[in-house]
Amino acid sequence: MAPQIDAVILAGGMARRMGGNDKGLVSLNGQAMICHTIDKLKSQVDGIMINANRNQEHYEQWGYKVFSDQDSGYLGPLAGMVTALKQTEADYLLVVPCDCPMLPDDLVVRLLAALEQQQADLAVASDGEYEQPVVLLLKPHLVTSMQAFLDAGERKIDLWYKQHKVAVESFADQPNAFVNINTPEQKHQLAKQIAK
Repeated sequence: MAPQIDAVILAGGMARRMGGNDKGLVSLNGQAMICHTIDKLKSQVDGIMINANRNQEHYEQWGYKVFSDQDSGYLGPLAGMVTALKQTEADYLLVVPCDCPMLPDDLVVRLLAALEQQQADLAVASDGEYEQPVVLLLKPHLVTSMQAFLDAGERKIDLWYKQHKVAVESFADQPNAFVNINTPEQKHQLAKQIAK
């Protein structure tokens, strides 16, 4: 039987480099950025959740569960992940950011295969050169160590996951898969790529 996999889209940041605009709601080629992410994920997972710390009523329009970080104060992506892990009853949780509109169509299949083959606790995506620490497939039992890490005042995702058995799956065959948008300039560049 295929495992059940939920996804959480992280849209909880401050987006300082985007002038404070909520990145998930920034328009890219006529659609909110998060729409592109949802379109990439909906056929790959059983359920989708959205982690947002503001504009929640806007995010609710897509019909998915929306929640804010359990720990307030914009503590970074781990705070959204730990909250999502406490809400899912699936076998695995996929984590992706809201500003990666070109995620691979085979993201889940490949991360799951890597995790199972290497008998790892989690799988992280790589672009062939760099790991993408906010593109992860996690086993829900990791919530305990993640919460402890946050409670100790730590924030860096890769420092947390290096404490566990990690499978790294390279998507070097899809070099633009994890292009993300942090500035208006990057948004314009990506809009041209998607329009091609």
